[in-house]
Amino acid sequence: MIALDDLKKLHQKKYRYELGYFLVEGEHLISELERAAENNPALLASELFITDRYQGYSSPLRRHEISEKRMKQLSDTQAPQGIVACVPMSAVQSLSESASHERAVYLYEIQDPGNLGTILRTMAWFGRSRCLLSPGSVDPFNSKVLRASMGAIFHVPLELDVGIDELMQRYADIACLDMNGASLKSAAFHHSACLAFGNEARGVPQELSTSSQVTHYTIAGCGQIDSLNLASTVNMCLYEINR
Repeated sequence: MIALDDLKKLHQKKYRYELGYFLVEGEHLISELERAAENNPALLASELFITDRYQGYSSPLRRHEISEKRMKQLSDTQAPQGIVACVPMSAVQSLSESASHERAVYLYEIQDPGNLGTILRTMAWFGRSRCLLSPGSVDPFNSKVLRASMGAIFHVPLELDVGIDELMQRYADIACLDMNGASLKSAAFHHSACLAFGNEARGVPQELSTSSQVTHYTIAGCGQIDSLNLASTVNMCLYEINR
């Protein structure tokens, strides 16, 4: 476990990756952490920090009572709830052993933490999928991502820094979206091993979109605008593929 004085450094990405831990705050996120630990014992290495208002809180995690002043240093909110957990990154990524029945969702240089958190939440709802993040993507252990995910990060296999070359080596059949693509209702889309989505502003890179391994599909609409929010797009694709 890292030193108590180092915990507040975990608000910065540099130190999260240097020390190998991240913070989650609030009853809901910690409840999801504890629930996930039932199936992923590596999460039991997490440690809980509480103020005296949580003295009666029952948890499988090792507990430490700290002062309100110290809690404010650990908290990322204006009004701390008084409960924070320090989680080893390795425990989250221990879910990442591939399973044959899983479908991959590849996110290329996604930047918005709210989008990533929402996508993880949708993936956790439908299950049977893993999230692959390209280099240059938003940090999934960012507090904004964690809050938007509503704890889904503890339930979705997550892989970081997956490049285009590695992606194409692993998946022979990749689906991307395009205004002129085939219908999502096609059988081929439902059998895609990997769904790839691009950066919010630039989309997927040309080397991926023009690959012979990629099939293009489209979400039918009225055509009044030329794009959808990334998280909404992923949500609709996962709904359709699980329908």
